[in-house]
Amino acid sequence: MGKVILVVDDDPDIVKIVELRLTANGYEVHAAHTGEEGLRKCKQLRPDAVILDLMMPDMDGSTVAHEMKDDPNTSKIPVLFLTGAVKPSEVPKSHKIGGQYFLAKPFKAEDLLKMLQLVLPE
Repeated sequence: MGKVILVVDDDPDIVKIVELRLTANGYEVHAAHTGEEGLRKCKQLRPDAVILDLMMPDMDGSTVAHEMKDDPNTSKIPVLFLTGAVKPSEVPKSHKIGGQYFLAKPFKAEDLLKMLQLVLPE
């Protein structure tokens, strides 16, 4: 199997789309549907990267990312925010806002794969 990716999103359709596309491209994908579950799985799995929604009902993605950065066991795991909170036109060409990688929903599968390659460590 390829690199391990944790997808954290409260929308089961988004999780399924991302999971199918990444699995088809050789990634091992795990899913979480809440911020709390995402943090728990992140600590257990220590994935190579996390794809994280910003807006979730229990804990927003920025809080999840902040808690990951505060934990020495997860602080080095790269995060790609996949969010409807920003429009595609609002994301700079670098796909970075405040040092974090962003991909706006709706997204193209090819763009997701390219962004994932940017955030993944070699």
